Amino acid sequence: MNGGPSGFNNAPVTKTFVIASAIFTIFVGIKGGPDKLGLSYQGISWGWMVLWNTVDLGAVDIFRNLRLWKLILSVFAFSSTPEMMFGLCLLYYFRVFERQIGSSKYLVFILFSVIVSLLFEVFAVALLKDPSANLLTSGPYGLIFASFVPFYFDIPVSTQFHIFSVRFSDKSFIYLAGVQLLLSSWKRSILPGLCGILAGSLYRLNLFGIRKAKFPEFTASFFSWLSWPSMGSPRGATTRNVTGSAPTHAGRHVEASLLITPHCPPRTSHAPMAPSTEPPEDAIGTLVSMGFDRSSARQALVQARNDINIATNILLEALSR
Repeated sequence: MNGGPSGFNNAPVTKTFVIASAIFTIFVGIKGGPDKLGLSYQGISWGWMVLWNTVDLGAVDIFRNLRLWKLILSVFAFSSTPEMMFGLCLLYYFRVFERQIGSSKYLVFILFSVIVSLLFEVFAVALLKDPSANLLTSGPYGLIFASFVPFYFDIPVSTQFHIFSVRFSDKSFIYLAGVQLLLSSWKRSILPGLCGILAGSLYRLNLFGIRKAKFPEFTASFFSWLSWPSMGSPRGATTRNVTGSAPTHAGRHVEASLLITPHCPPRTSHAPMAPSTEPPEDAIGTLVSMGFDRSSARQALVQARNDINIATNILLEALSR
């Protein structure tokens, strides 16, 4: 099982986030201040005191005095190189969810996970009142561990194997990487990870209907423009998002569900219907990256005459039965 073919194709938001996280981690590491980004009880207490004394100041002065830039930077910058390696690998794999729901909804998932997990972290630090200088480590722990919730529920196991009588699956390596990241800084990383899982659980529970929210379509086009083209992707080729949206040549997205329904295959007005051919490997790989079994993906593509959108709907309907 992998996160999908062709690198960051159909995942411009994930690509931008990964690049930003890598750049900020390297920048903060060069400046020698990654440990100064973590949340602490002293920092929260000092922030409330500053906020109380600066209620009459402007927004810029409050932003500077509260050092909110550190909070924003801590969302992207990892505190160490090993954490960055494991974290970026997990973010790269979880791009499959952006392909599932589309970039506009995935951006909502990112903001919800980051904001809610940060609120949980602030509440936990204030409740624990730990006197240590830095209680929590920095980095996109909220987004990473929130992504483990849909990974657990929505990505099925496709293969299983045994090592010394212990049963593993193709999902085990992702879980092991998550455990390594969770325990990388002990209590400083465990708490942000748990807060991320809580945020992901609230998103899955559709708190306040958050799963239906999405940004305007031009935001996805903006991120597509912001990130340079993926290597190995033919320039100008039309690529389809599997279940979320289908980008056109101009980079705009339209909902795939509005274009094709599972019971209404595309019509051909003149040419007779050609017999089904062997599905291409990239189409099978795309469906396998979504967590479907390879044989089921191949059969769905044959039934859908190699149309990925129809094949995806067929597989989703089979799972819902």
